[in-house]
Amino acid sequence: MSLKSSKNVETNVWELEISISGEKFEEAIQKAYLKARKNIAVHGFRKGKAPRTFIEKMYGEGVFYEDALEILYPEAVEEAVKEANLDIVAAPYDLDVPEMGKDGVVLKLKVTVKPEVELGEYKGLKAEKKSVRVTADEVKAELNRMLEQNARLVTVEDRAAQKDDITVIDFEGFVDGVAFDGGKGESYELTLGSGQFIPGFEDQIIGHKTGEEFDINVTFPQEYQEPLAGKDAVFKIKLHEIKVKELPELDDEFVKDISDKDTVDDLKKDIKSHISESKKAAAEEEATNALLEMVANGIKAEIPAAMIEKKIDDNLNEFAYRLQAQGLKFEDYLKYTGMELETLRDNYRDQAEHQVKLDLAIEKIIEVENIEVSDDELEEELKKIAEAYGMELEEVKKAIPAETMKPELAARKAVKLIVDSAEYVAPAKKTAAKKAAAKKDEAPAEEK
Repeated sequence: MSLKSSKNVETNVWELEISISGEKFEEAIQKAYLKARKNIAVHGFRKGKAPRTFIEKMYGEGVFYEDALEILYPEAVEEAVKEANLDIVAAPYDLDVPEMGKDGVVLKLKVTVKPEVELGEYKGLKAEKKSVRVTADEVKAELNRMLEQNARLVTVEDRAAQKDDITVIDFEGFVDGVAFDGGKGESYELTLGSGQFIPGFEDQIIGHKTGEEFDINVTFPQEYQEPLAGKDAVFKIKLHEIKVKELPELDDEFVKDISDKDTVDDLKKDIKSHISESKKAAAEEEATNALLEMVANGIKAEIPAAMIEKKIDDNLNEFAYRLQAQGLKFEDYLKYTGMELETLRDNYRDQAEHQVKLDLAIEKIIEVENIEVSDDELEEELKKIAEAYGMELEEVKKAIPAETMKPELAARKAVKLIVDSAEYVAPAKKTAAKKAAAKKDEAPAEEK
């Protein structure tokens, strides 16, 4: 197999002419015959035992040509693309076979290649980076979350149910005196005011005491599923128990129980530190994303539509994988949401275009800056992965080939170059009124 010619016929499109020798084609024909003969019956021979010459006489000399070409095609195209030194971004198209016979095959096809890229500015860019301050309210909110997490449920005996109580109920719903599917539950824990049930249901439990049996009347919303949409219903309720959350006391003993700190003040400082680190990381990520967007938008390139479509495919496949991890099929997601596949693809289009631009920009920066990844750097990264996943280094090396990991590490170096060379500025000043309000809200915890 050899490349007869390659020529640039339009922007980002090359036409290749590939020659396959008669000898190579004959080998493929024989493979196609051996694969197909078991399903071919010829008079005078047992099924699957007919010689090739008899089959060719019966069905024509070219009976196995198409199958033989299918065998050779992937390798022929791969070799031709490599010989032409092209970086293709989509499957070949416009296949033409002007010659195919005992003397060999000639193929003509077109391939889409990566575009030429002209970089814009990527060093010394200017980006906003927010300053990080932790408010007393943020620390308080985290403390409250810890208290809620460690709350215990206490049964209430001496009063009626109130909003925010946790009630344990039996219920059964009826429409026109007939019980309906899905309308029954036993010992169900329902927090009053949570909105778990249809409007009016929880409100009518308020005011009742443990042990009471009573009816509540509700109307299903018009947008509810059929056949209950818009229907009046009666639920028979038995209230078994009323419970409330009892929060622990915020004191040094509580702190020692839930953390490695000794005092409430120590815990507050630790919480503040963690929130600060989280905010710093978020501010860094936001600034980095802004820089990368500038770099992506700064390139000049005629991007083939095939690259964007492929990126959309990749994103949808990743989305489908996440759905599957949650036990939901992609097809069912489309069905439940009523969304057409093309609509979903369009929703991903802007994101995909940005990703393609950024990928092209990073690749060009790696080329221009002669960024390389040493074997020692690769080894160090693989060690980190092995440690993070509790695996042996050799296992990781088998799972992640160097040719996969090195481009990823080179891309990280390119991003680091962009980030390290950038100039960071504070966000634009707010108006006097907004500034005063923000100053009050953002006062450090120790100042409030």
